[in-house]
Amino acid sequence: MIAPEEVPSWIVFEDDRLLVVNKPGDVVCHPSKAGPWSSLVGALREYARLPTVHLVFRLDRETSGLVVLAKDPRMASRLQVAMQERKVGKRYSAILTGELAAAVTVDAPLGDDVSSPVFMKSAVVAPGEGQRAVTHFTPKSHAAGFTLASVVTETGRKHQIRAHAQWLGHSLVGDKIYGPDSRCYLDFIDQGWTEALAAKLLLPRQALHCAEIDFRPARVDHVFTAPLADDLRAFLAEKKFVPAVSALPAPPAAPARIDGPGA
Repeated sequence: MIAPEEVPSWIVFEDDRLLVVNKPGDVVCHPSKAGPWSSLVGALREYARLPTVHLVFRLDRETSGLVVLAKDPRMASRLQVAMQERKVGKRYSAILTGELAAAVTVDAPLGDDVSSPVFMKSAVVAPGEGQRAVTHFTPKSHAAGFTLASVVTETGRKHQIRAHAQWLGHSLVGDKIYGPDSRCYLDFIDQGWTEALAAKLLLPRQALHCAEIDFRPARVDHVFTAPLADDLRAFLAEKKFVPAVSALPAPPAAPARIDGPGA
């Protein structure tokens, strides 16, 4: 449950039409049956004292970072259409297992992972069996066998970053579904967070953070940014990343490209 006093500290931007927040990594976006203070949308509706607020796009519960809501239907429709037409720039920060040596683009279709015990899991599939998905990974810094990376997606598929990172061989730290064993997710549902899971996953959530949203391609003059969440900063500090958080380097002119099977 969300405490009302928490919400003001999450606000990144607010005007008469928009509400932008930096969501913590343990908050679900969509309303639930447990009342308004059980979800981000419900809590922000109460905070704004409006009958409704419109979620422009969502983040998975465990993903932290920027979430945009509109206060009126016209702005919501405008931004949702811009999102669908890929006219909104989004950049994520992710902590990957292993040291990613250079920038890489993964162009590999995604579909249901029919071999997984987790029914919601996606996986890279053969052409024609899934939806096209393109993800750009740019390493930012390395330490202790991990990589802090900037991630940009060209497409918006379910669990795209997480599935492509696993296929690349660099799963996100803390990922219960796309990490070392998807049965970690089932164990978590059954038993909660345990010492055994902590030993395997290192973090209690996937290390993914929506760091920037650029609405300028949609002719809305706003670029929003959110610093890396405290738990992810603490992980970087523990692993002695130097610098732990810094300005992103310019991407290389021609990043390596890895195409999916049969491409």
